[in-house]
Amino acid sequence: MKTRKAKISDLKQVHKLINDFARKDAMLPRSLSELYETLRDFFICEDSGHICGVCALHIMWEDLAEIRSLAVDKNYHKTGIGKNLVIRCIKEAKTLGIKKIFALTYHPEFFKKLGFADIDKSNLPQKIWGDCLRCPKFPECDEHAVIFNL
Repeated sequence: MKTRKAKISDLKQVHKLINDFARKDAMLPRSLSELYETLRDFFICEDSGHICGVCALHIMWEDLAEIRSLAVDKNYHKTGIGKNLVIRCIKEAKTLGIKKIFALTYHPEFFKKLGFADIDKSNLPQKIWGDCLRCPKFPECDEHAVIFNL
């Protein structure tokens, strides 16, 4: 298995993987056009040409980025792919000079094992007034917010 930055040719598989989870209400859906626009945010894990995991680091502000769209093919759960993808995002954030990384998640314990801590969503105004306003779950969001300080 290989983890690397995503390429244009990966995005149809990435789109399918993310939206398979979205159909189960496990994450927000992403349109193919949105994936093309944010291509540089994404890391993927592939196994013999099959994309088995995906994760994005999206810059929100001068000192803040979000880990989003973390999805691992169900046949590859519990193999460390998710952890490796998040670690790649953290390394990239350090390289870029980002000070804090947050995630909105249904699995806060996964992120806490990687050093993230709980945070109240109200402490993330860039997210709330940017993406959250467009979310169909707003203002009744049931995701947990976690943050990692670099």
